[in-house]
Amino acid sequence: MEQRLGMIAGIAALVVATPALGQEWQTVTSPDGRIVVDLAVDHGEAVYRARYNGKAILDRSRLGFRFKDAAPIDHDLALVASRATELDRPWTQPWGERRQMREHYRGLVATLAAPDGRKLGVEIRVFDDGFGFRYTLPGSAQQPLVISDEDTEFHFAQNYRAWSIPAYREKYSEYEYSRSALSAIQTAQTPLTLEGDGVALAVHEAALVDFPSMNLRMPDENSRTLKADLSPWSNGDRARTHGGAVTPWRVVMVAPDAAHLADSTIVLNLNEPNRLGDVSWVKPEKYIGIFWAMHTGLLTWEPGPKLGATTARAKSYIDWAAQHGIAGVLVEGWNVGWDVPEWWKNGHSRFVFDRAQPAFDMAEVSAYARAKGVDLIGHHETGAQVKDYLSQLEPALDYYDRYGVRAIKLGYVGTRLDQTEWPDSQYAVQSLQTVVAAAARHHIAIFPHEPVKDTGLRRTWPNLMSREGARGQEYNGGSPDGGNAPDHTTILPFTRLLSGPFDYTPGVVHFDYRANRPDNRVPSTLANQLALYVVLYSPVQMAVDLPEHYDEHADAFRFIHDVPTDWEESRTLQGAIGEYAVVARRDRHSPDWYLGAITNDTARRLTVPLDFLDAGARYEATIYADGAGADWRTAPEKVAIRRQTVTARDTLALDLARGGGQAIRFRMLR
Repeated sequence: MEQRLGMIAGIAALVVATPALGQEWQTVTSPDGRIVVDLAVDHGEAVYRARYNGKAILDRSRLGFRFKDAAPIDHDLALVASRATELDRPWTQPWGERRQMREHYRGLVATLAAPDGRKLGVEIRVFDDGFGFRYTLPGSAQQPLVISDEDTEFHFAQNYRAWSIPAYREKYSEYEYSRSALSAIQTAQTPLTLEGDGVALAVHEAALVDFPSMNLRMPDENSRTLKADLSPWSNGDRARTHGGAVTPWRVVMVAPDAAHLADSTIVLNLNEPNRLGDVSWVKPEKYIGIFWAMHTGLLTWEPGPKLGATTARAKSYIDWAAQHGIAGVLVEGWNVGWDVPEWWKNGHSRFVFDRAQPAFDMAEVSAYARAKGVDLIGHHETGAQVKDYLSQLEPALDYYDRYGVRAIKLGYVGTRLDQTEWPDSQYAVQSLQTVVAAAARHHIAIFPHEPVKDTGLRRTWPNLMSREGARGQEYNGGSPDGGNAPDHTTILPFTRLLSGPFDYTPGVVHFDYRANRPDNRVPSTLANQLALYVVLYSPVQMAVDLPEHYDEHADAFRFIHDVPTDWEESRTLQGAIGEYAVVARRDRHSPDWYLGAITNDTARRLTVPLDFLDAGARYEATIYADGAGADWRTAPEKVAIRRQTVTARDTLALDLARGGGQAIRFRMLR
């Protein structure tokens, strides 16, 4: 009933339209009145601007498109129609970082006319946590359009501090974030995070479907203006589409500080509702896998004496998972094709997705997992050979159907898809959508690595559960450049995770693997690794380390066993980008809360009020803290575990070592 009332309110807002033509600014205000977005045609150019708490955050910024075989729509325009919109409706995530959502915005739908009569639609929606706008392209659905450029600008009011990774690099998204002045950016992927003068901002996009990813480029050196830069096809076309097509939303998240920015829901709210219906077959869960031993050099994906994916080893992992309450086991390297030298180089992938290599018996392993009550998680490494993968997709999914595999980790290792196309181009977006839709038909969930960036499509396609899309834990295990810096995970909640869940693969408890990886370290303490299960959200969380290492640290492993992957609500309590983050989440299936706190290379004490707990209730807090002398460089495994009774009136002092953290379970006492 509440949803219906919200939809009726939206329809009523459409009816009560306020036409306003010419060069007057059309104003849209967020429901709480703090964000104001204006749209106008000024000297023939479509432009917008935005304010937050009365201060400009974006000055006059241009809108429009250029086409390959048609005149541009970016000058000599007229605003010929506009109408107000409004919607306030609740909706429920089938799984997620919070159950109850609220899609509440005020908006404007405007029509811009070019001198030749073609019309460009612009729709704006302003929420309390930011605003988004999208275009409806000119012409009919039967009219092909090739976009050569998008004129959308983000002309910021100040030279904000920026946290960014570059666009158009060989590893795509797997770079460490750089802090700089906005004016120092040449290119950036989104989300791009900015802060300064009492505001935190992020530029991203939502509902990326059949369109290239939007990167950002600074057209003029040392300016405050970034321009949309669509990832191109190999021939230079930016987007191949048709008249009447609707673009993804261009999104600006807005908050008073980084902690509030981290809790933004606008990207999800700008996506279409769930189109799959009942998705009870999509299961948030923790998993272990034959993975970390490969990255640290103990085992290999390739056939040989150190092959990881053997029947015996898979069954031993299944035994351990069943004994320790871990729902899933991932096996990488099970299929034919890993013996091709340098398979990760484009053109060398020859994977077969419905035939196991000789050392792995899929029928035996899957039957064993089923008997033990453990989910077998599939793995498809495409080697960025998309055509080859799509040609085998249906047989591959049929194969997993036969053996009861209901989730697949996908890999797209490579610098170009099919040797030619950027991994965030329209080609990549289309191919991923093909896989998501096919997997949904088979009731299979996916979580891709080396993926197209997340833009909230999990709302529409809940089987698209998580993604990598940043430097994960694997870089600490085997990267030739030595892994991530200690501040990396303190940046992610305010940058990469603004787009959606991140399959980082936390949970290292044994830190000495120098025999095979002398140049690599995990730049955190054990307590920090536990805290990552709360700080870095994913509905599929890996316990990445080896089973025998968890046996050696059974007391610490208890937190990994207990911590959920599906949440009733989530709150970022404190945070400073690149410094520290404190996150609390309440279990969806119990009244218990969990807290994770992490720091960078600086030891610090954080004071955290517990007012997020239920008033009047008592909790047993099991605290996993850095032990005396803990330091990620010299003593990462030192952990101190204690218990105390707390209430919502209490405050905890969290002492974090260098690269350290603290993980807490608050169990409600009856």
